[in-house]
This record gives sequence, structure tokens and C-alpha cells, in this order.
Amino acid sequence: MGIKNRLIIMNFLQYFVWGTWLISLGGYMIVSLKFTGGQVGSIYSTMGLASLIMPGILGIVADRWINAERLFGLCHIAGALLLFWASTIQDPALMYWVMLLNAMVYMPTIALNNTVAYGILSSKGYDIVKVFPPIRVWGTVGFVVAMWVIDLNGWSVSPLQLYISSLSALALGLYSFTLPACPPGNTKKDGSFLSAMGLDAFVLFKNSKMAVFFIFAVFIGAALQITNTFGEPFIHDFRALYPTSFAVLHPGLLMSVSQISETLFILTIPFFLNRYGIKKVMMISIIAWVFRFALFGLGNPDSRLFLLVLSMIIYGMAFDFFNISGSLFVETEAEPRIRASAQGLFMVMTNGLGAFIGGVSSGWVVDYFTVDGIKNWPYIWFVFAGYTLILGLIFPFVFKYNHKAKTTLLEVESASVTG
Repeated sequence: MGIKNRLIIMNFLQYFVWGTWLISLGGYMIVSLKFTGGQVGSIYSTMGLASLIMPGILGIVADRWINAERLFGLCHIAGALLLFWASTIQDPALMYWVMLLNAMVYMPTIALNNTVAYGILSSKGYDIVKVFPPIRVWGTVGFVVAMWVIDLNGWSVSPLQLYISSLSALALGLYSFTLPACPPGNTKKDGSFLSAMGLDAFVLFKNSKMAVFFIFAVFIGAALQITNTFGEPFIHDFRALYPTSFAVLHPGLLMSVSQISETLFILTIPFFLNRYGIKKVMMISIIAWVFRFALFGLGNPDSRLFLLVLSMIIYGMAFDFFNISGSLFVETEAEPRIRASAQGLFMVMTNGLGAFIGGVSSGWVVDYFTVDGIKNWPYIWFVFAGYTLILGLIFPFVFKYNHKAKTTLLEVESASVTG
């Protein structure tokens, strides 16, 4: 089997492992385990907490001491054991700690997956910019397929989703040991601890424009976590009213439209960036988040199913326009010597601090609007919509940036994000 196909398998499994539970676990914990919104939000926030430190730490380990593919494999094997353990747990406190440990070994593999692919492709003489994106897109395919497998088999409120994830992680962990070697010298051999953690990029906070950007990255990053956590529990709560509705019977298929939309909207990023600039594109993202939540509040799985579908489609714009435009802004504004660290800081702000705050605070909101076990979902979603609307009203007045089109950079970015 050719090396490209082998890396396709690696990317497919990397996100299949995540897709089996990321969207559906909230429903399982609320419907089957009877956890509260606060407990579920806290458990989801473990991914943000782990993302604050673990990718940087294990990145140093891979840079200096252990082959990247071996470290990648060990993380997935450890994750397989933890996911299997999680499938047997019914106590929210224990589930929190086990899922925190799982996040600590899984979240770094997102970066390690790229490190392994880059190292192998470089060693084989491939042009990474051209070759990697078509390989990486299979990760999104794996995520969607995993959601469909769980949904079509009726496992969205069952611990079987964690069994499947555990088996997939074990398979990927063992498979990674068969890949070509990626020794420490293949990556940033001279990277410092501060650089790996993104801490030397904190100098960017001296620039008021960058400080505002990173602060909003935290606030918008919090929004990213909300529907991952409570999207399926929301759909499951309609079972009594619409037991035969397609959305109620197959919430995973409905939610997967978001990931499909995400893949399609990636292709529109270069056009919007070139024509409107980063500031306007990020404003479009914030407005899209308002509609994402508001449509959830207005929709239902029966006569208003189209509103839920529209919300799923809008998700692609909300997610991609913020993440990709934000990454491009950091790339163009940071000095070359700290660009890698600045990108790391951007991820810490969004996937780390933002995701942690979003997971915890959204759980509080859900519990606040829950009375005698009944959740007032329209109020919940309208609170989230109001939150993002406030961000949208403030952002254009405090974020000062004049757009200047950079065609060459946009073309490069277009090639790099199509995966």
C-alpha cells in the first residue's frame, strides 16, 4: 500500500475515534446517566483544560526524545484504555477525571497526527502543501462516518459509542507503530519550552489590536463548544412530542450536516477574505453564531425541522470563518520568529481557555433553565444567541484593522485549508 493511502487511513481513524462520541456523549450522559447540565458541561470542558498544556508538552517530547509516530501510538493506546473505562462509569465525578485523562492523551494527537504526516511526506520528497490537504480531508470523512455509525446503530445514548471509540483508538495506536519512523530531528529540534507552549507570543498583547483579537478568540472559542455539548441532548428532549420524527430517530445524521457544511464552507474562505478582509469575515462568523443558536431556539424536529437544518448549514460558516480567518490574521501580523508560537497561542485561547469557559458556563445556563428535570431549550438557545450578539455589537468598534488583500498568501491558505 502506498504511503499516501497509509496516511489516509491514519487521518480517517484519528477523527473517527473522536467522532464516535464528541457529539453524542452529551446525550448519553443526560438521557441515560441522568447527569445535570453542569456536570455534562464540566466533562466537556476537560478538552479545553487539556488543550491548555498537553499539546505543547508532548510536542517538546516528540521534538527531542521520542519518535513522533511512537508517541502518537502510545497516546492512542492509553486513550483506548481510558475510553473503555469511561464506558463502565455512571458517576459524574469519576467520569470527569477519566475524560480529563483521555483529553490529555487525545488532544495532543491532533497536532501529532500532522507532525507524523509532515515528517513522512517530507522524507519521501512530497510537496506537503499540495499532498497533505487531500489526505487530511479524510479526517473529516472519518468524523462524519463515525457519527453515522453511532446514529444508524442506535448507540447515541448507549455506552457502546465509547466501546467503538476505544476499539478504534487501539487499532490506530497499534497501526501507528507500522508507519515509517519520524525521529525527533524531523521536527523543531531547537524549539524551546516557551515557544512550544506559545508563551513567547504573549509579546503580541503589547499591540492593542492583537490583544483585542486574542480576547475575542477566547469569547468566540467558548461558543464553539456549546452545540458539541448540548446539540444532541436538545434533540433527544423532543422524543415524547415527536417520537417518529427523523431528527429524533437520527440526531447524529442531523448533526453531521454541520461537519459536511464545514467542509464546503472551507472552499469559500479565499473569496471572502480577498474581497472583504479579515475583520468583516470574522464579523460574518459572529453573526452566523447568532443565527446558529437562534435557529436552534426557534426550531423543532417536526414542522420547523428546516430551521434546524438551516442552523446546521450555518455552522460551517460560523466555525470556518472564525478559525481560518483568525489563523491567517495571526500569520500575517506576527513576526516570523514567533509565528509558530503565535499560532499555538491562538489555539490555546480558542481550543483551550475558550473551550473550557464555554463548557462550564453553558452547563450553568442549561441548569438555570431546568425546572423539575424539564429544560426550557428556547430560552437556553436564546441566551447563547444573545451572548454572541453582544460580541457582534462590540467587536467592530474595538477591533481596529484595515484590510489589504494579499493574493499570494490567500492562495497558499486556500491550498492549506481544503483538507
